[in-house]
Amino acid sequence: MMGEHHRSESLFYYFRIEDHVPENHLLRVIDRHVDFGFVRDRLRNFYSDTGRPSVDPELLLRILLIGYLYGVTSERKLIEELAMHLAWRWFTGLSFDHELPHHSTFSKNRHGRFQESNLFKQLFEEVVRRCVEAGLVVGEHLSIDSSFIRADASKTTRIPREQLTEVAQVKRTVREYLADLERENGQGSVNQQDRVSTTDPDATFFTKGEQPAELGYFDNYLVDNQSCVIMGVQATAARASQESAAAREMIAQVATIRGRFPQSLTADTSYGSGELLAWLEDRGITSFIPVREYPAPRGILFGIEKFAYDSETNSYRCPEGKQLKYVGIKKANRSHIYRANPARCSDCPQKTKCTTGRYRQIVVNINEPARQRARERMKVPAFLVAQRHRRKVEALFAELKNQIGLRRVRLRRMKFVREQFFLAATAQNLRRLAGNVKRRSIKSIEA
Repeated sequence: MMGEHHRSESLFYYFRIEDHVPENHLLRVIDRHVDFGFVRDRLRNFYSDTGRPSVDPELLLRILLIGYLYGVTSERKLIEELAMHLAWRWFTGLSFDHELPHHSTFSKNRHGRFQESNLFKQLFEEVVRRCVEAGLVVGEHLSIDSSFIRADASKTTRIPREQLTEVAQVKRTVREYLADLERENGQGSVNQQDRVSTTDPDATFFTKGEQPAELGYFDNYLVDNQSCVIMGVQATAARASQESAAAREMIAQVATIRGRFPQSLTADTSYGSGELLAWLEDRGITSFIPVREYPAPRGILFGIEKFAYDSETNSYRCPEGKQLKYVGIKKANRSHIYRANPARCSDCPQKTKCTTGRYRQIVVNINEPARQRARERMKVPAFLVAQRHRRKVEALFAELKNQIGLRRVRLRRMKFVREQFFLAATAQNLRRLAGNVKRRSIKSIEA
């Protein structure tokens, strides 16, 4: 016969949260292999020896991590979900008798102790070390890429930079931004554009292809090809020039931790500048990066391949045998300039195929030898293999936006956006670490 369930409630329950969290649950695996106790040691000097006890900073950090692991983008919503989720309560050590922290507690600590102690960066580095100790990370072959993350600000909030002082009198965000610039003596200005958002002054106006321009930041990842563990993360202004600078800084930081540079680095064309390619070669790093080429001459004009280089005179010869002499370095694009004599070009029979101006000029990057070696590597099979590995970085950014929910930053200003990126990358690495532990457990059982 058909059964019928009636809702009923007992007066008392005997209940242990420990008994209801599976052994292979993500949070249980993380808790088993990552010790978050270091948080108290790092923050001890930021608390007074007297007074009312604060909320445990390790507890706050564990709650924040849950939000990034499960894509809960609101701290208010996170506390609401924590009240009902058994595994989350177990991970944080909060029983049903414990009072949950107020959502505003996170903001207070973020603007104070967490920011001053650089806690989120230290947490990220700690998890990377755990991945290395677990044998998950090899670290010899890396890939790098960046992704645009929208700012929590509308493009309609942008005003001319010269109006910032006037707006600062009534808007706290702008007032704090100008105070930061003055304190850093102009060195901390992230947004150097003519128009600045009054909601998030650090956000940069950026567009790619035919997409409409938006305010946002670049999230830069340096990833181990074998394990997909994020080895480095940087928040930068949304400008192409920032990508190479972030790449050098992250590689140098990883080399400091490991004691040596990686064997290779893979990236897309946006990293294919002669400056970065030469920097990598100087450190013994093989680059599998498409070379960023200069725009071709307009129309059907002769390319540089039509000109012969003479090393003895440091000059070029055009198809008609006329000499283009070396005139110096153009600092704007770090290039050597070779220029023909206008008088000789004026009566040249092939002038219309060579130049539209009075004379022909050749621009050669000062790092052209490194660029040429990078072009040769583009022809070997290893280049295609490396480029396939680079797609793993794109998959991590897809995970960041679709699962963690970070299509738009939740906080404003570069210093707080940086912390969001560190927490998100930490959550992604914890998933990789937990997955590796589970796979090894299954293999040991099968063996």
